[in-house]
Amino acid sequence: MHVDIVPVGDVPAPVKREASSGLRSVYDCEVTIHEPQSVPETAYDTSRSQYRAEEFIELASRVGSGEKNIAITPHDLYYRRRNYVFGLAYLSGNGSVISTHRLQTSSDGGLADKPAGEVFSDRVRKEVVHEIGHTLGLEHCDNNRCVMNFSPTVREVDVKEENLCGSCQRQVL
Repeated sequence: MHVDIVPVGDVPAPVKREASSGLRSVYDCEVTIHEPQSVPETAYDTSRSQYRAEEFIELASRVGSGEKNIAITPHDLYYRRRNYVFGLAYLSGNGSVISTHRLQTSSDGGLADKPAGEVFSDRVRKEVVHEIGHTLGLEHCDNNRCVMNFSPTVREVDVKEENLCGSCQRQVL
């Protein structure tokens, strides 16, 4: 499998490296980094001061060169009635997105037992692995240690591991 990371907006090199590293270690796939893209003009919702996640998925699907494509952006994303999302993917689709905006915070109860930079790197890797998992057909997992567990706050992201549980692994590998 080939995954193309599509930076949207100003995405620092260490973020792209962590995303690539996480994908390679869990899925043993080829990873490329696409040319940076501008934020879709129609994605911004002025009433919420946030960006619509779906538009980033559509951009990644359209410009990405992989079998699976994931946009990475520093912008704050939302989806439908949710206040925010760390990422979004369509089940068995080829596009997905993660936002690093809220992964850098501990305001919703993150576990800060490591240096902030290391915690942020872990979160980036977990979120890209999670969203690509959805594109491979995986739904949310009940195992709170599995990377496919639903994580509405950074606390849940911090608790789970970077890897798929045995059950999820058998479905995709």
